[in-house]
Amino acid sequence: MRWMWIDQITTFEPNRRMVAVKNVSLAEEHLHQHFAAGPDGPACPVMPMSLMVEGMAQTAGVLVGSVNRFREKVILAKVNDARIDREVIPGQTIRYDATIERMDAAGASTMGLIDVLDHRTGTWERIGEISLMFSHIDANRSGLQFPEHNFVFSDNFRLILEQAGLGSLVD
Repeated sequence: MRWMWIDQITTFEPNRRMVAVKNVSLAEEHLHQHFAAGPDGPACPVMPMSLMVEGMAQTAGVLVGSVNRFREKVILAKVNDARIDREVIPGQTIRYDATIERMDAAGASTMGLIDVLDHRTGTWERIGEISLMFSHIDANRSGLQFPEHNFVFSDNFRLILEQAGLGSLVD
């Protein structure tokens, strides 16, 4: 995975649920384009909602992949539904809470909840829900060939798994 949209896995319930967090920082280059200062006003950097969908997809994808110890390649097949009610700005923390709803040999469906931490009160506020479907591409019927290695894992990704105590899941 080239870009990581999660910083830490905080909860792991095997075969059922995973929670990860993302600390949104002004040091992240993508925030400077969303939205840059212009003739209509000053800069207003926000975390793009599409990247929040990707953060949930990474969280849920790790959960789905962990069921079979990452022996199958898991890809996002479909965003069934996504609702994000408000923007997240630098200095805030996003929490992705993913749960497996259904899993079979072809893939899985997941439900995800997105919360943002109000650092002033220490409370989490629900800002979105996302329903995703994943496919096990090793079981694909397209006839396409995919590499033997699991192409999702980078050193940074392995580090996140190891820090969460999940390093033994990666073959």
